[in-house]
Amino acid sequence: MEALVACDPRFVLARRVITRPIEAGGEAYDGVTDAEFETRKGAGEFALSWPAHGLSYAIPASVDAQLANGKDVLANLSRSKLTCAHARFARFEVINLTATQGILAKRLAARGRETAAQIETRLDRVTRALPTHLTLHSIDNSGALSMAVNRVIACLYSAPT
Repeated sequence: MEALVACDPRFVLARRVITRPIEAGGEAYDGVTDAEFETRKGAGEFALSWPAHGLSYAIPASVDAQLANGKDVLANLSRSKLTCAHARFARFEVINLTATQGILAKRLAARGRETAAQIETRLDRVTRALPTHLTLHSIDNSGALSMAVNRVIACLYSAPT
């Protein structure tokens, strides 16, 4: 997603709020405590929120202003929240990046955040079907990142929206 934002000014990246310490690394996110997350959720600061992997995740409501300014917001969402996101946003499309199981396993292991058992659990979830009522673009991301970026841009912007 960062490569898409760097390549095309139509995109902005939603900065997730996660109950994970910043030291865990990975994506740029706002790390918060469980209590702060619940306070912000109760105050209506999130467009979407969900639990996963023993953590809480959210997309800030500030994405509404970005959308109103004509930007296309990229957000890393849980599969369980796709139907909610579809109902929440006027235009919502899913970019389902796929790769072979071997490549996914290597990429997850390289992050260094999960045990082998946790990685196996994640890989098992990848095969779950996505909701059929959504606009869905499946892109193979097994090869060079630039190829996946070009494919995403082509599928989103090749036809009038």
